Amino acid sequence: MNTNSQHADTFDPETYREQVEEAAAHVRSEHDHKATVGLILGTGLGQLADDMDVEQAISYHDIPHFPEATVEQHEGKLLLGRLDGVPVTAMQGRFHLYEGYSPKQVTFPVRVLATLGVETLLISNAAGGMNPHHEKGELMLITDHINLQGRNPLTGPNIDEWGPRFPDMSEPYDVELRELAEEQALEHGIKLHEGVYLAVIGPNMETKAEYRFMRRIGGDVVGMSTVPEVIVARHMDLRCMAITVITDECFPDALEPIDVEDVMAAAADAQPDLTRITRGVVREIGEPVVA
Repeated sequence: MNTNSQHADTFDPETYREQVEEAAAHVRSEHDHKATVGLILGTGLGQLADDMDVEQAISYHDIPHFPEATVEQHEGKLLLGRLDGVPVTAMQGRFHLYEGYSPKQVTFPVRVLATLGVETLLISNAAGGMNPHHEKGELMLITDHINLQGRNPLTGPNIDEWGPRFPDMSEPYDVELRELAEEQALEHGIKLHEGVYLAVIGPNMETKAEYRFMRRIGGDVVGMSTVPEVIVARHMDLRCMAITVITDECFPDALEPIDVEDVMAAAADAQPDLTRITRGVVREIGEPVVA
């Protein structure tokens, strides 16, 4: 398994930077692909892989130092191709801290995408809804986040060539991209909430008391991904947009056990709308290339 062995307590920045560059060089050797738009095809965006004109699919296993996806629903491939004529590089499957990976391993692919020339990162995820005005199967555009994972991918020596020691996070989710998403939702008659994504490490679901706490401090949804990737993307000056599929309702006074099949069904129901919004944003920000 080609995992990145860099942990915070043994982190060698020069080795890590070389590993990112080796991974990027391998991708370039497979296909001369130039894309400024990157996609993390989390829950709700699986259909985009089918909609893409894929020119090259590279298994994570074959990319030097790349982690491997262990979540059953995540394919574990880097897709190089076009979406509606726009060159894109898409991650079909992502990584999580609950899989046992370090924050630097989880965000290693984002470093590689940026090294390959990606300037804008579009992300999807699944999360539990804590806002009583949101319902299962609806979408939420992330406007801000709260990191309760207790981990940060920027700890350790900073690599100045990538970004500043103390990156600003006053606006992690790009306002212009959010406006484009809202326009697409309005055009297609899609209900698109806005709110705060709260990240926990997982993998267990939360207790009633924890949901009450997380809602009280400002969380609208709770999930186990996205925040590490966004922190690293912003460190490297990538613009970010993220949309959540609300796959279950986490209301403490009416809390029921999670049914994984129901969660996946809710994600499947939301997939067409999330795909429409994302494709519309890609068309707005990308330059189509005619084959």
